[in-house]
Amino acid sequence: MGSIDTESLGRRIIAHPFVLMIISAVMVIGSVIGIGIIGNQIHRQVGGNMWLSLGLSCAVAVVATGVYWLFVRYVERKPVTDLATGGALREWGTGVVLGFAAMALSIGVIAVLGGYVITGTNPVSVLVPVLGMAIMAGVWEEILFRGILFRFTEQWLGSWFALVFTSALFGLAHIANPAATWLSSAAIALEAGILLGALYMLTRRLWAVIGLHMAWNFTQGGIFGVAVSGGETRGLIASQMQGHPLLTGGDFGAEASLPAMVVCTAMGLAALFLAWQRGHFVSASWQRFKSGRGARD
Repeated sequence: MGSIDTESLGRRIIAHPFVLMIISAVMVIGSVIGIGIIGNQIHRQVGGNMWLSLGLSCAVAVVATGVYWLFVRYVERKPVTDLATGGALREWGTGVVLGFAAMALSIGVIAVLGGYVITGTNPVSVLVPVLGMAIMAGVWEEILFRGILFRFTEQWLGSWFALVFTSALFGLAHIANPAATWLSSAAIALEAGILLGALYMLTRRLWAVIGLHMAWNFTQGGIFGVAVSGGETRGLIASQMQGHPLLTGGDFGAEASLPAMVVCTAMGLAALFLAWQRGHFVSASWQRFKSGRGARD
């Protein structure tokens, strides 16, 4: 009997998409928690201010990106194509435009229907903490949900399952936020989960989804002064919501409103249709094996 090549067996186990997903998720989440702990210690020592918070938010984004890059390069042993710099600014800018449009249209509809009222303005300095929040969430959450969870689930179980799984998980991840309800989590899953997943499928890179996520949060909080996923913010425009929670999203913010669900889900379905048209859907691994096809349908 031939001896078992334990090194080869171990490498095959590590190379399975599920194992890679768990390892990379633990590494990225662990790095974010670590920076958070260090940040809390710094705040206790020197006191909090908006510029320090912005710096710590940027540190989270940089460290999460670095850990992901190292994982792909040295554990997966492949080029880090989803963070390649060629065309990155153009893709990021496209995502920013889409994120701004999604939230501006949603809040515009709410305003036309009487649910959003402008009460004044705030100084430009209110943008600093919102910018920090947008950078941190836009980078590390997209690395986790699209770069890791979506990508590896898609490799294993196909695009449809990856889209449903990560959209549902993205919505569920917001259930502990202030003022969150099951409706708000379902709204996040439908409007953001589908749109971000479809945009990742279209580009196969992280720049556009990072830009969209950043602009989505910054537009709500930094420009229109609307709560972002339940978190109260001050924006350039001082405002208040009035009317039924289905119109305004209630205390959770515009993301939980019916206008946002309609506008953003429609954008997500349009992006998903484009991904389908361009042949960017991936079959489950066993279907590819049976048919002898490559990764793409």
